[in-house]
Amino acid sequence: MLRLDQLNPAVKAFTVVVCVLTLALFFDPWTPLMFLVWTLGTGALLGRIHWKKWLLFLPPVLLFAFGYFWTVLLFGDGLYKGLSLGLRVLAFASLSFVFIFTTDPVQFIYALMRQGRLPPKLAYGILAGFRFMPTLLDEFALLQKAHRIRGVDRARGIRERAKRFGRYLIPLLASAIRKAERTAMAMESKGFTGDRRRTYYYDMKVSAGDWVFLAIMLGGLAVCIAVSWRLGVLDLYRVEL
Repeated sequence: MLRLDQLNPAVKAFTVVVCVLTLALFFDPWTPLMFLVWTLGTGALLGRIHWKKWLLFLPPVLLFAFGYFWTVLLFGDGLYKGLSLGLRVLAFASLSFVFIFTTDPVQFIYALMRQGRLPPKLAYGILAGFRFMPTLLDEFALLQKAHRIRGVDRARGIRERAKRFGRYLIPLLASAIRKAERTAMAMESKGFTGDRRRTYYYDMKVSAGDWVFLAIMLGGLAVCIAVSWRLGVLDLYRVEL
Protein backbone atom coordinates (compact mmCIF):
# COMPACT_ATOMS: atom_id res chain seq x y z
CA MET A 1 0.00 0.00 0.00
CA LEU A 2 1.16 3.52 -0.79
CA ARG A 3 2.70 5.27 2.24
CA LEU A 4 3.43 8.98 2.30
CA ASP A 5 6.51 8.67 4.51
CA GLN A 6 8.19 6.53 1.82
CA LEU A 7 7.67 8.99 -1.02
CA ASN A 8 10.13 11.48 -2.44
CA PRO A 9 9.89 14.68 -0.34
CA ALA A 10 10.57 16.92 -3.34
CA VAL A 11 7.58 15.48 -5.21
CA LYS A 12 5.40 15.86 -2.11
CA ALA A 13 6.47 19.49 -1.75
CA PHE A 14 5.76 20.11 -5.44
CA THR A 15 2.31 18.54 -5.02
CA VAL A 16 1.52 20.74 -2.03
CA VAL A 17 2.60 23.91 -3.87
CA VAL A 18 0.55 23.08 -6.96
CA CYS A 19 -2.55 22.32 -4.85
CA VAL A 20 -2.17 25.54 -2.86
CA LEU A 21 -1.73 27.71 -5.95
CA THR A 22 -4.66 26.06 -7.71
CA LEU A 23 -6.95 26.27 -4.70
CA ALA A 24 -6.11 29.96 -4.29
CA LEU A 25 -7.87 30.67 -7.60
CA PHE A 26 -11.28 29.74 -6.21
CA PHE A 27 -13.22 32.01 -3.92
CA ASP A 28 -16.20 29.91 -2.86
CA PRO A 29 -16.27 28.13 0.54
CA TRP A 30 -17.41 24.75 -0.82
CA THR A 31 -14.32 23.89 -2.88
CA PRO A 32 -11.80 24.35 -0.01
CA LEU A 33 -14.19 22.59 2.39
CA MET A 34 -14.39 19.49 0.18
CA PHE A 35 -10.65 19.52 -0.45
CA LEU A 36 -10.01 19.87 3.28
CA VAL A 37 -11.97 16.66 3.87
CA TRP A 38 -10.08 15.00 1.00
CA THR A 39 -6.70 16.02 2.44
CA LEU A 40 -7.56 14.84 5.95
CA GLY A 41 -8.74 11.51 4.56
CA THR A 42 -5.59 11.11 2.48
CA GLY A 43 -3.41 11.88 5.49
CA ALA A 44 -5.28 9.36 7.63
CA LEU A 45 -5.27 6.54 5.05
CA LEU A 46 -1.94 6.97 3.27
CA GLY A 47 0.01 8.96 5.84
CA ARG A 48 -1.28 7.03 8.86
CA ILE A 49 -1.42 10.28 10.79
CA HIS A 50 -2.96 9.72 14.21
CA TRP A 51 -5.94 11.84 15.11
CA LYS A 52 -4.13 13.05 18.24
CA LYS A 53 -1.66 14.95 16.03
CA TRP A 54 -4.52 16.73 14.32
CA LEU A 55 -6.02 17.62 17.70
CA LEU A 56 -2.66 19.02 18.80
CA PHE A 57 -1.83 21.14 15.75
CA LEU A 58 -5.18 22.11 14.25
CA PRO A 59 -6.64 24.20 17.14
CA PRO A 60 -4.17 27.12 16.65
CA VAL A 61 -4.96 27.06 12.93
CA LEU A 62 -8.68 26.98 13.70
CA LEU A 63 -8.22 30.04 15.89
CA PHE A 64 -6.31 31.82 13.12
CA ALA A 65 -8.95 30.88 10.54
CA PHE A 66 -11.72 32.11 12.83
CA GLY A 67 -9.84 35.40 13.28
CA TYR A 68 -9.60 35.71 9.51
CA PHE A 69 -13.32 34.98 9.16
CA TRP A 70 -14.30 37.41 11.92
CA THR A 71 -12.12 40.21 10.52
CA VAL A 72 -13.61 39.89 7.04
CA LEU A 73 -17.11 39.71 8.50
CA LEU A 74 -16.46 42.71 10.75
CA PHE A 75 -15.37 44.95 7.89
CA GLY A 76 -18.50 44.21 5.93
CA ASP A 77 -17.18 41.96 3.14
CA GLY A 78 -19.85 39.36 3.87
CA LEU A 79 -20.31 35.96 5.42
CA TYR A 80 -19.64 34.17 2.13
CA LYS A 81 -16.20 35.70 1.64
CA GLY A 82 -15.28 35.18 5.29
CA LEU A 83 -16.13 31.49 5.12
CA SER A 84 -14.15 31.16 1.90
CA LEU A 85 -11.00 32.71 3.36
CA GLY A 86 -11.26 30.81 6.65
CA LEU A 87 -11.73 27.44 4.93
CA ARG A 88 -8.87 28.15 2.54
CA VAL A 89 -6.61 28.74 5.53
CA LEU A 90 -7.65 25.36 6.95
CA ALA A 91 -7.13 23.63 3.60
CA PHE A 92 -3.66 25.14 3.18
CA ALA A 93 -2.73 24.20 6.76
CA SER A 94 -3.93 20.62 6.34
CA LEU A 95 -1.78 20.23 3.22
CA SER A 96 1.23 21.60 5.09
CA PHE A 97 0.66 19.31 8.07
CA VAL A 98 0.38 16.22 5.85
CA PHE A 99 3.75 17.13 4.36
CA ILE A 100 5.38 17.88 7.72
CA PHE A 101 4.05 14.80 9.51
CA THR A 102 5.24 12.42 6.78
CA THR A 103 8.58 13.96 5.77
CA ASP A 104 12.07 13.59 7.24
CA PRO A 105 13.89 16.97 7.06
CA VAL A 106 17.22 15.39 6.12
CA GLN A 107 15.70 13.42 3.26
CA PHE A 108 13.90 16.56 2.13
CA ILE A 109 17.20 18.43 1.80
CA TYR A 110 18.74 15.51 -0.13
CA ALA A 111 15.70 15.43 -2.43
CA LEU A 112 16.06 19.17 -3.06
CA MET A 113 19.68 18.56 -4.05
CA ARG A 114 18.85 15.68 -6.38
CA GLN A 115 15.53 16.76 -7.89
CA GLY A 116 15.37 20.47 -6.99
CA ARG A 117 18.95 21.29 -8.06
CA LEU A 118 19.72 22.95 -4.73
CA PRO A 119 23.46 23.79 -4.52
CA PRO A 120 25.27 21.27 -2.25
CA LYS A 121 27.05 24.04 -0.33
CA LEU A 122 23.76 25.62 0.65
CA ALA A 123 22.13 22.25 1.33
CA TYR A 124 24.86 21.00 3.65
CA GLY A 125 24.96 24.37 5.38
CA ILE A 126 21.24 23.99 6.15
CA LEU A 127 21.81 20.44 7.39
CA ALA A 128 24.67 21.56 9.63
CA GLY A 129 22.52 24.33 11.12
CA PHE A 130 19.68 21.88 11.64
CA ARG A 131 22.03 19.52 13.51
CA PHE A 132 23.37 22.34 15.67
CA MET A 133 19.96 23.46 16.93
CA PRO A 134 19.62 20.85 19.73
CA THR A 135 23.18 21.61 20.89
CA LEU A 136 22.50 25.35 21.01
CA LEU A 137 19.31 24.76 22.98
CA ASP A 138 21.25 22.66 25.50
CA GLU A 139 23.90 25.38 25.81
CA PHE A 140 21.20 28.00 26.29
CA ALA A 141 19.68 25.95 29.11
CA LEU A 142 23.12 25.59 30.75
CA LEU A 143 23.67 29.36 30.53
CA GLN A 144 20.33 29.98 32.19
CA LYS A 145 21.16 27.62 35.05
CA ALA A 146 24.62 29.13 35.50
CA HIS A 147 23.18 32.66 35.67
CA ARG A 148 20.55 31.59 38.17
CA ILE A 149 23.20 30.03 40.41
CA ARG A 150 25.20 33.28 40.33
CA GLY A 151 22.08 35.35 40.96
CA VAL A 152 22.34 37.42 37.77
CA ASP A 153 19.27 36.07 35.99
CA ARG A 154 16.67 38.13 37.81
CA ALA A 155 15.89 40.81 35.25
CA ARG A 156 13.19 43.41 35.79
CA GLY A 157 12.19 45.91 33.20
CA ILE A 158 12.96 46.19 29.50
CA ARG A 159 16.54 47.48 29.93
CA GLU A 160 17.58 44.67 32.27
CA ARG A 161 15.97 42.06 30.04
CA ALA A 162 17.84 43.46 27.04
CA LYS A 163 21.11 43.15 28.97
CA ARG A 164 20.23 39.59 29.94
CA PHE A 165 19.56 38.79 26.29
CA GLY A 166 23.02 40.12 25.41
CA ARG A 167 24.60 37.94 28.07
CA TYR A 168 23.00 34.93 26.42
CA LEU A 169 23.54 36.00 22.82
CA ILE A 170 27.30 36.62 22.83
CA PRO A 171 28.35 33.21 24.26
CA LEU A 172 25.92 31.40 21.97
CA LEU A 173 27.23 33.25 18.90
CA ALA A 174 30.82 32.49 19.88
CA SER A 175 29.98 28.82 20.32
CA ALA A 176 28.14 28.74 16.97
CA ILE A 177 31.11 30.31 15.17
CA ARG A 178 33.51 27.77 16.68
CA LYS A 179 31.26 24.90 15.63
CA ALA A 180 30.91 26.33 12.11
CA GLU A 181 34.70 26.63 11.73
CA ARG A 182 35.25 23.06 12.94
CA THR A 183 32.57 21.75 10.60
CA ALA A 184 34.03 23.64 7.64
CA MET A 185 37.53 22.30 8.36
CA ALA A 186 36.19 18.74 8.71
CA MET A 187 34.28 18.94 5.42
CA GLU A 188 37.26 20.42 3.62
CA SER A 189 39.56 17.71 4.96
CA LYS A 190 37.13 15.09 3.58
CA GLY A 191 37.36 16.62 0.11
CA PHE A 192 34.02 18.46 0.03
CA THR A 193 34.09 21.07 -2.75
CA GLY A 194 30.38 21.65 -3.37
CA ASP A 195 30.51 20.04 -6.82
CA ARG A 196 27.22 18.52 -8.00
CA ARG A 197 29.05 15.60 -9.60
CA ARG A 198 29.49 13.55 -6.46
CA THR A 199 28.13 10.44 -4.80
CA TYR A 200 25.32 10.59 -2.25
CA TYR A 201 24.71 8.41 0.77
CA TYR A 202 20.95 8.95 0.33
CA ASP A 203 20.16 8.62 -3.36
CA MET A 204 16.66 10.07 -3.61
CA LYS A 205 14.78 8.85 -6.67
CA VAL A 206 11.32 9.46 -8.08
CA SER A 207 9.21 6.29 -8.09
CA ALA A 208 5.81 5.37 -9.48
CA GLY A 209 4.28 5.93 -6.03
CA ASP A 210 5.27 9.60 -6.19
CA TRP A 211 3.30 10.08 -9.40
CA VAL A 212 0.37 8.17 -7.89
CA PHE A 213 0.32 10.57 -4.94
CA LEU A 214 0.46 13.55 -7.30
CA ALA A 215 -2.44 12.10 -9.27
CA ILE A 216 -4.45 11.43 -6.10
CA MET A 217 -4.14 14.98 -4.81
CA LEU A 218 -4.64 16.76 -8.14
CA GLY A 219 -7.42 14.34 -9.06
CA GLY A 220 -9.14 14.98 -5.73
CA LEU A 221 -8.86 18.72 -6.26
CA ALA A 222 -10.28 18.36 -9.77
CA VAL A 223 -13.22 16.36 -8.38
CA CYS A 224 -13.90 19.06 -5.77
CA ILE A 225 -13.84 21.75 -8.45
CA ALA A 226 -16.12 19.70 -10.71
CA VAL A 227 -18.65 19.10 -7.92
CA SER A 228 -18.71 22.81 -7.05
CA TRP A 229 -19.20 23.68 -10.71
CA ARG A 230 -21.96 21.08 -11.06
CA LEU A 231 -23.77 22.46 -8.02
CA GLY A 232 -23.45 25.99 -9.38
CA VAL A 233 -21.43 27.31 -6.42
CA LEU A 234 -18.00 27.53 -8.05
CA ASP A 235 -16.56 31.04 -7.83
CA LEU A 236 -13.25 32.03 -9.43
CA TYR A 237 -11.14 34.76 -7.90
CA ARG A 238 -11.58 38.04 -9.73
CA VAL A 239 -9.35 41.08 -9.45
CA GLU A 240 -11.37 44.24 -9.03
CA LEU A 241 -9.77 47.19 -10.81
